[in-house]
Amino acid sequence: MDVAPSLLIAGNFLPFRLKISPNNVISSSYFVDSSRLSLIFDNPLLAQPLLRLQSAVNSKSRELRSAMIEDKVRIAAIADLHYQKTSHGVLRELFAQIAKSADVLLICGDLVHLGLPEETEILVKELAFVKLPIVAVLGNHEFESNKQEDVKKILADAGIVVLDGTACEYYGVGFAGVKGFAGGFGRLALEPWGEQSIKDFVKETVRESLKLESALASLRTSRLVALLHYAPIRATVEGEPPEILPFLGSSRLEEPLNRYNVTVAFHGHAHRGQPEGKTREGTPVYNVALRVLEQKFPNRPPFRLFEIPLKEGESHAAHAKAE
Repeated sequence: MDVAPSLLIAGNFLPFRLKISPNNVISSSYFVDSSRLSLIFDNPLLAQPLLRLQSAVNSKSRELRSAMIEDKVRIAAIADLHYQKTSHGVLRELFAQIAKSADVLLICGDLVHLGLPEETEILVKELAFVKLPIVAVLGNHEFESNKQEDVKKILADAGIVVLDGTACEYYGVGFAGVKGFAGGFGRLALEPWGEQSIKDFVKETVRESLKLESALASLRTSRLVALLHYAPIRATVEGEPPEILPFLGSSRLEEPLNRYNVTVAFHGHAHRGQPEGKTREGTPVYNVALRVLEQKFPNRPPFRLFEIPLKEGESHAAHAKAE
């Protein structure tokens, strides 16, 4: 199916095409050269109507994709994009590859570098052409400039679902997410004893764990995916300097994953960590920080692709695919 309507934005004629190929790949394109399209996106008066149009196109694409998915859901996961004011086009090719490969995109925190609205605007303009449901959690970098609420609003206005102790469902798969927090792992985890500041630190980790548990409990599907920024297990942060391991995650975040029999969990934050590990109960956990994927899998695009079966009677276990 090939639809070619036209769009008039503030006096600028911008024809575009929405196309569904025989193999069900949904794409759209604009019949203008890249320099003119860049000028439109750089002009706030012109960019906002175009982004609203792109959001509507993405919504229709998701409806069509939902009807096509029958036996499995393909989930692309990535973290630590660290977009800055100078990041125009840096990951555009990667986003295009993800759009062709997956049904849902997960971004596990540190979408931007300094937590600035300007950085976020650049990122959402590039993500606007990923015609997939996008689910994200914030990372510690989104809090750096104390403008995390502005960042969340820009992401939400662009159609990106930001989870914070909340959940959503796409194609029969439930997604629950929190930022998480630090505190250490196992017997070496920080305990709430002594000064009030130490107790408050631990309380923040416990609060994030309870938020994750609440989000998982709200879902009514048995296919559960957890998104975090901080790590829930030690195995995926190994390789970082030992002195900073307690600041990269907490085993308190692991407890809800085991209690609710989560299918798979993703996190970022540990740029020099390991790509995968398991909880005590065997739930697979993947560190999808961009730098980890670039270093560990240098011959593939730096994102992880997972398939979750939908047919009754099949194991719900997520299967990683090499891209």
